[in-house]
Amino acid sequence: MEDLAKKLFGSSGIRGLTNGDLTPILATQLGLAITTFSKAKAAVVARDTRNSGLMLENALVSGLTSGGATVKQLGILPTPVLAFLTCKMNADVGIMVTASHNPPQYNGIKIFNHDSTAYDERSQGQIEKIIECKRFSLADWQKIGKAHFADETRLYTSTIMESVKLRKKWRVIVDPGCGATHDLAPRILGRLGCKVTTLNSQPDGFFPARSPEPNEESLKPLAKTVGELGADAGVAYDGDGDRVTFIDEKGALADFDRVLAAYAAHITKKKGGGTVVTNVEASMCIERMVELCGGKVLRTKVGDVYLSQATSKKNAIFAGEPCGAWIHPEFHFCPDGILSSVLLLKALDDEGKKLTELVSETPNYPILRRSITCTNETKFKVVKKIREEVGAFPKRTGISRVDGLRVSLDEGWILIRASGTEPLVRLTVEGESLKAATKIMEKGAALVEHFVRKVN
Repeated sequence: MEDLAKKLFGSSGIRGLTNGDLTPILATQLGLAITTFSKAKAAVVARDTRNSGLMLENALVSGLTSGGATVKQLGILPTPVLAFLTCKMNADVGIMVTASHNPPQYNGIKIFNHDSTAYDERSQGQIEKIIECKRFSLADWQKIGKAHFADETRLYTSTIMESVKLRKKWRVIVDPGCGATHDLAPRILGRLGCKVTTLNSQPDGFFPARSPEPNEESLKPLAKTVGELGADAGVAYDGDGDRVTFIDEKGALADFDRVLAAYAAHITKKKGGGTVVTNVEASMCIERMVELCGGKVLRTKVGDVYLSQATSKKNAIFAGEPCGAWIHPEFHFCPDGILSSVLLLKALDDEGKKLTELVSETPNYPILRRSITCTNETKFKVVKKIREEVGAFPKRTGISRVDGLRVSLDEGWILIRASGTEPLVRLTVEGESLKAATKIMEKGAALVEHFVRKVN
């Protein structure tokens, strides 16, 4: 079972090399396993722009219909739109064919419940077991499901248009990166009154213009364009549109943690308090900003699935990871890049501020990262030993074992966790000053190296 789990589900569905780890055969089995597990009678399916998307979608639909589900194929859509429509269209299950921000040779499959939350580890484990044991439930030939194509994007677009009004005509440069937001993002921003200029808005599964991961390096052309055209902001999305990255009016990349904290503070003020969810790797500036506004912060394991679950369970007002995956539970429980860019503009509109002004209110703390080599066989044992040695941090003010070990200290915090994909133990440290961060890192690294030697 463990070997199968490694081949199939990770922290964000299934990911793998097309026709290597992820084949049409596996996609068909997955579709049939989903109906076997969920007893779904109505399913919606969509894909991003990757060249392998239609091939895998057709195989997936074959499995779903053979299990008795009626399938609506929604075409190329962002992942959050698929999640939203799963709920809005009263489907039992939604399946997205995407590898998100991974390179074009990869693809993946992500499954959503009828309420727009992603399948959790338990559900994924059940599906893996069905595939491993080949315990498929095939429908009688008279009850095989049907599949047809449908365009239901108006449901998503109209919901945003009815919920958000912008006073200012924002000048925005939009970079979909040839991905799934290529049509909807500029169309929605334009209908909200923004003056939109697009870059890389042609759909292309090879992602020829830039990497599907929107980071500082890949967004240099966007940043330059924002500065040259005197735009108010630039927005860029990853391959499937569940992440967004912002460029400020000066043509600089907005710090991921600080823009997240700034928006979290805005929504906390607007709601008069409430719970904000983020992961264990995010900056402590989020607590500083949210608590000043009367809210509290809950931290989860890294991965939007965990944020989604906690947001739903704790009735949180907002959730987000520093990678640009923001969840707005008033709409649905999937990270949504288009919705996040719209709501950030709304926040700027409401507060009468430029993006640099909004972000500048958030403190900027130095963050250090380090990886220590440790075999895949022993890395989890090392972290387990360290979780038992919290006495090594005598001035701790808080401890979290949600994901590895996170220790809060007077002058910062340290996170020690095993890499999910490489033979490494990763350390993340944030301090009130660079001196404090360096001191914490030295102590943490020495502790990890000690146990690596001891365990090996």
